[in-house]
Amino acid sequence: MASRTLSGALALVAGASIALAVPAGAAHASPPGTKDVTAVLFEWKFASVAKECTNTLGPAGYGYVQVSPPAEHIQGSQWWTSYQPVSYKIAGRLGDATAFKGMIDTCHAAGVKVVVDTVVNHMSAGSGTGTGGSSYTKYNYPGLYSSYDFDDCTATISDYTNRANVQNCELVQLADLDTGEEYVRSAIAGYMNSLLGYGVDGFRIDAAKHIPATDLANIKSRLSNTAAYWKQEAIYGSGEAVQPTEYTGNGDVQEFRYAYDLKRVFNNENLAYLKNYGEGWGYMSSSVAGVFVDNHDTERNGSTLSYKDNANYTLANVFMLAYPYGAPDINSGYEFSDTDAGPPNGGTVNACWQDGWKCQHAWPEIQRMVAFRNAVRGESVTNWWDNGGDAIAFGRGAKGFVAINHESSSLSRTYQTSLAAGTYCNVQSNTAITVNSSGQFTATLGSNAALAIYAGKSTC
Repeated sequence: MASRTLSGALALVAGASIALAVPAGAAHASPPGTKDVTAVLFEWKFASVAKECTNTLGPAGYGYVQVSPPAEHIQGSQWWTSYQPVSYKIAGRLGDATAFKGMIDTCHAAGVKVVVDTVVNHMSAGSGTGTGGSSYTKYNYPGLYSSYDFDDCTATISDYTNRANVQNCELVQLADLDTGEEYVRSAIAGYMNSLLGYGVDGFRIDAAKHIPATDLANIKSRLSNTAAYWKQEAIYGSGEAVQPTEYTGNGDVQEFRYAYDLKRVFNNENLAYLKNYGEGWGYMSSSVAGVFVDNHDTERNGSTLSYKDNANYTLANVFMLAYPYGAPDINSGYEFSDTDAGPPNGGTVNACWQDGWKCQHAWPEIQRMVAFRNAVRGESVTNWWDNGGDAIAFGRGAKGFVAINHESSSLSRTYQTSLAAGTYCNVQSNTAITVNSSGQFTATLGSNAALAIYAGKSTC
């Protein structure tokens, strides 16, 4: 993440960059299991997450839910206060340890695993009393860390071409932990082991780029479950000293270029260019890439599409879920005009699409693609077609087929698929599509519309 002034930059801290490392052979190349889509319920209270696992995520086929940082943090209504821990107690805005454990158990019962956004690069930028009652100053967190546990550089990171500056100095004035120290490694591993003890299935490591990959590998080696899923935030920057590929030995790494380029393609270029998306564009291997259309940082800084982009955003999510590259996150947050604004109702979601909650994970066009992705997993792209512009279609072997029309007018054509003859449900519109004995079907798609059919879904 780029550094900024404290208020705006602390907003980015949630999306700082932190990557984890693991001994060779111990990392999962993608979320383990048959369902690899994660719903990122940004700043949802744990009690609200639990209900959503039961009511929506489990039935829709989401494999994972990612929750915001649970540790005690600085006080304040802004969302980024969650990313300034002051202790490792489960005592943040989103719920206490009882609510956290209840959420995990409920989500597991619904068939949904839990990933925790984990802040271990730094502590806070000031002093005061935390959300759980702990007193602290910037370099002293009684019972946890003292000034000896922080890096000697107390300047703000200013030079991303200098590895020491990126990994030893302070991200937007946040006290930078010396993760090369034995005690610090032990304390961080202790926190993560406590999360595993509650039943969590994996970690999203915030600001991984600002922690040496070898330090993260050492921390991961201390975990009670070294096979727990790791997804590391390490933002790519051309010519920078620290590159995301350094962290792939530890687990998945978030591929920010995927989201940046989707914005450009959907806004200004041709969808036809997406034919070889992924490694063909110079990205990391699909097997270690975490992808997204947007996350909580990028929807605020404008570097990617967001809910404010309407059809472009929806269709980009449809494409991501249909195309076999990386493990996808669906960002699900809330409306904002002030980029610092915290969650409505302090994180309580009484109902989707009320009180400003956007619930992108439950938008019908997006939610219905989760089951599609699960059904076609493991199949490569087949029968690609495009018009050279903004209309594309492709199959996933003999298991599924998708078409997206991003043109300004409707499109009627006959598509060639590898599907068996029969009747299928177009899950995008809940209408029937008939594939003939030659694997063909004819359909009309309106402007900014999609269709998706897959084996096993014959009726709507």
